[in-house]
Amino acid sequence: MANFDPVQILVSQNKLSPDNAQKIIIEANTRQVNTETILLERNLISEDDLLKLKSDFLKLPMKVFEKKEIIPREILLIIPQESAKYYQMISFYKDDKFLYVGMVDPTSSEAQNALKFIAQGLGLSLKIFVIKYSDFLRYLKSYTTFGEEVTLALSQIRQQAELQARTIRQKTIIDLDQSMTSSSEEAPIIKLVSDIIRNAVNQRASDIHIEPERNRLRVRYRIDGDLSSVLFLPKEIHPSVLTRVKILSNLKIDETRIPQDGRFSALISGKQIDFRVSTFPTANDEKVAIRILDPSVGLKTIDDLGVSKWNLEKIKQAMKKPFGMILVTGPTGSGKTTTLYAILQILSQDSTNVVTLEDPIEYFISGVNQSQVLPEIGYTFASGLRSILRQDPDIIMVGEIRDSETAELAVHSALTGHIMLSTLHTNNAIGAIPRLIDLGVQKFLIPPTLNIIVSQRLVRKLCDNCKKQVQANPEQEKLIDQALNNLPNEFRKTLNYSKPYTIYEPVGCEVCKNKGFLGRTGIYEVLQMTKNLENIILQNSGESSILEEAKKQNMIDLRIEAVLHLLEGIIPFSEVIRETASND
Repeated sequence: MANFDPVQILVSQNKLSPDNAQKIIIEANTRQVNTETILLERNLISEDDLLKLKSDFLKLPMKVFEKKEIIPREILLIIPQESAKYYQMISFYKDDKFLYVGMVDPTSSEAQNALKFIAQGLGLSLKIFVIKYSDFLRYLKSYTTFGEEVTLALSQIRQQAELQARTIRQKTIIDLDQSMTSSSEEAPIIKLVSDIIRNAVNQRASDIHIEPERNRLRVRYRIDGDLSSVLFLPKEIHPSVLTRVKILSNLKIDETRIPQDGRFSALISGKQIDFRVSTFPTANDEKVAIRILDPSVGLKTIDDLGVSKWNLEKIKQAMKKPFGMILVTGPTGSGKTTTLYAILQILSQDSTNVVTLEDPIEYFISGVNQSQVLPEIGYTFASGLRSILRQDPDIIMVGEIRDSETAELAVHSALTGHIMLSTLHTNNAIGAIPRLIDLGVQKFLIPPTLNIIVSQRLVRKLCDNCKKQVQANPEQEKLIDQALNNLPNEFRKTLNYSKPYTIYEPVGCEVCKNKGFLGRTGIYEVLQMTKNLENIILQNSGESSILEEAKKQNMIDLRIEAVLHLLEGIIPFSEVIRETASND
């Protein structure tokens, strides 16, 4: 069967210029995705038109699923989940003679061979249809056993709702002081919420989003940094689900107009897991976000963070100084607090008084005095920092420098003999100094107080069980060469990488739930305070001068450290591009 190339077809139909076609091919090779993905992302073709184009070219019928069309589970499971995920195909119908299969890419010879083996085992012939990728993803979610548990819980909830509706219709006058639900009626909702939470923990999710839409309730998990839908529920059960979550986290059930924050703990698989809950009013009712705080996952040592040897040495040198500030920068969700906790675990000794101000406290560390700020009662980072200075501290951690007052107090704390740890929202290390100046910190106070700036991102780690070894293509090789050439000579000598470079790509297996990724690691860059940097700050020379100084320091930036992870087989090339695109 001929290979389907939508770019060339669109060029031949004068719907795409040759120049744009070449750019799409280069981008697809660089990002390690197919050209169909780029065409859809840029809205150069609709998914329906792409399906028809593929159907006409391959001379195969296309199958368009209705929104509410259900594939019987016994039919779906004819193709094992691993095979369905890997080959992007699903079985949707079976009669006495044929097995009907939808495929995103019917040209794959591997997929065809796998299908023939399955069909022969059933004594059936095959009927192949072309399907949309979005339809494939929708039905792939039906494989999870979690869905079966939820379906059972929903069935019980619907039965209770019908019984309650009949009772209300029979009794027009009700006692408002009497509870309208009994413990038996609450049980299905309790089980449903428990299943959602337990399943999220088992899938290593960091967050659960329960989001009301116009006609349904959507549940999404954030796993390894990416959000994906795992469940759609009837809209009518949203109030019951919301109430259950509020009860668990001790929030006001009758308050729906303003956001609320709470937390609770639960024992799951023998481990105590903490959950941080936030409600938020939307046009479709209240949305819930639940942050999962697993101490066994969140608390890491400094050596487990994924820092290169060169950058790790700089961080450890800064930690040995008797006073001064260590700033960690990066976007929200980049692991800044995890890095601060790793540093605190080393600095916290019996001979030191360590006090923190956090919003919120994510993990509890033995021997550290941790305090939760409460802005609604006036207990802010700034007011809390003033109180901390009266607590005879040696080491202070402020969760985030958000305003001028906190910035000024943090700098003065570092200047008066304390070790100060904090975070700042900037895209890279060199942006931290201009940010501090923007917050009102006087320039002459920065050099004597600021020891190092650590900037970081989180990247998805490849699953060691299924990752596939490949040879870097010319574009990838060029980027790797650029990164290695920017390494300090003394560090480069310790490495043993040569052309052709060997890298790894994600595949997907049972261990990683067919995602190809398992967990995340960090990439870092570290900027040190030097005499040259001090002069640049005092002369107000700007970010370009700071960047030049960073190069003189042989700073290993985020791109270089990501490439080192790539060559070590920890991450794929797509993660290098995704998380360090701003370095181009």
